[in-house]
Amino acid sequence: MPAVLTNVFTGLLDGRGDRVAVTDADGSVGYTELADRARAAAARIAPHAVPGERLRVGLYATNSIDYVVCYLATLFAGAVPFLADSAFGPFELSRIAEDCGLDLLIHAPGADVRSIAEEAPTHHGELGALGLSRLRRDGRPRPELLDDTEVCRFTSGSTGRPNCIAFSGAAVSAAASNWAKGTGLSADDRIACLAALSNGLAFNTSLLAAFLHGASLHLSQGLPTASRVVRLLENTGATRLVAFPALYESIVRRAPRNGFASVRTAISSGAPLRETVREEFTRITGVPIHNYYGVAETGPLTYAPDADGGGLGKPLPGVDLRADEHGIRVRSQSMGSHYLNAPGVFEQRIDAEGYYRTGDQGHLVDGTLHLTGRTSRLVNAGGRKIDPIEIVEVLRGAPGVLDAVALEAENKHGEPVLAAVVVAEPGVTAQFLRTHCAATLPTFKVPAILRLTDRIPANSIGKPSIERLRRLLSESPSN
Repeated sequence: MPAVLTNVFTGLLDGRGDRVAVTDADGSVGYTELADRARAAAARIAPHAVPGERLRVGLYATNSIDYVVCYLATLFAGAVPFLADSAFGPFELSRIAEDCGLDLLIHAPGADVRSIAEEAPTHHGELGALGLSRLRRDGRPRPELLDDTEVCRFTSGSTGRPNCIAFSGAAVSAAASNWAKGTGLSADDRIACLAALSNGLAFNTSLLAAFLHGASLHLSQGLPTASRVVRLLENTGATRLVAFPALYESIVRRAPRNGFASVRTAISSGAPLRETVREEFTRITGVPIHNYYGVAETGPLTYAPDADGGGLGKPLPGVDLRADEHGIRVRSQSMGSHYLNAPGVFEQRIDAEGYYRTGDQGHLVDGTLHLTGRTSRLVNAGGRKIDPIEIVEVLRGAPGVLDAVALEAENKHGEPVLAAVVVAEPGVTAQFLRTHCAATLPTFKVPAILRLTDRIPANSIGKPSIERLRRLLSESPSN
C-alpha cells in the first residue's frame, strides 16, 4: 500500500508537542493533538474498507480544523482522499461520486447527500462536526487507481464535467517541499489561508507545506470579506496571506487601515491580478503581493520573490518550464498522473518530451515568466476554472433554449467572469435561465452575464465568433 504521505505526516506531527498546528474560528490544535485526533478518526474510517481494495473517501466541506483532521485520517486509514470543492452542488457531487466510484463521503451536517448516500449520515465525535456517509454503488466497474495514487483533486476540463486528477504521494510531497524551499517558508511563519483547501492554491501552499518546518495554519470560515480577513490577521498575527485576486480586490475597495502589521507577504494566484489592485493594496496595507503561477495538473510552478509586479516569477525547485510559440509547457516533480475519470485526456496534453501543455501563452524574460493569454478555452473566474461545455450542456437542457455559447467576459470592474449568450424561444428570460442553471450547478458556475439574442454570431467557417460575442456582450443591456 502507498504510504508516502502517511510517513511524511507522521514524521512531521509527532514530536512537536503543543506547538500550534491549525486554528479556525472555533479554536486551535497543537501538533500532538492533531495527530491524535487524526488517528482516532482513521479508526472510524478503516472498518469500511473491503479486502483487496483501497477505500475512496470524498471530502466535501469548507475549511476547518475538522477538515484537516479528516484529510489526515483518510491517509492514516490507508484510504485515498478525494478533495471535492465545497461549492459543488448535489448534481455535480453525484457525478463525481459515480465517475470515481467513491465509497464514503465526509461532509458538513447540512450537506445535501440524499441522492447518493445509502442512509442517513452517521456522526462520530472523532470526526468533529463532520458527518460520514456510505455511498450507493450500482455494481458497475469503477476506474482503477494507480498503485502510487494517494490523493485526488478535481478541476474542470475538456470532458464537460469535473476531471479527477490523481496524484502520487511523492508528487504531493514534492509540491509542498519545493514550495517551502522556493519561498523561504520557516517555523516562524503563520499562514492565513483564505482559499479552499481543495483548491490547488491552498493545497500546495498550505495543507502540507505549513507543517514541513513547524509553521501554523490559520483557517477562516464563511464568506472571506475584508472585515473577516482583518479579524483573522489580527487574531493570529499571520505572517503570510494566501488568497485569490478577488479577495485583494475586495480589500482595496474596503481600504482597511489596520490588521496587516504582522503580514510580511501576500500570495495571489488562480487568475491574473490587475496591477492597479496590486499597487493600491500595498499602498493601503504596506504588504507586497507576490505572484504565484500554478496549474492544477502540475502543482506550483513559479514564484515572484521581489513582488514588483513584473511577471509571475521564476520556476520553483523541481520545475522545468518552456515558453514558445506552442504555449507554456512544464515538467514538474509535483505533476499529476492522469485523470481517473477521463482516460487518455490527460495523456493527450503531454508532449513527446514529457512536458504538460498548460493551455497558457507567455514568454520568459531573464528567466521570469510573463503570461500573454491562453490557448485553452477554460474560463478563469475568481480563480476557479470553468469548462464552457458543461455550462452549455445545462443551458441547452432548459425548456425553450435553441442554442447557447459560454465564454469568459469582463464585468464592470474589469474582472473576468463567466458569460453566456443564448438563443431561445419567445418568453424565455435571463432570470429563468439563471434559475435553471442554479438548480444543477454550483453558484460560481451560474453565468454572471447572460444575454439573449436571435442567433449566435459565427465566423467564416461556421464556428462561434468570440470577438463578435464579446462585442455583443459589451453592447447589450444587462439582463
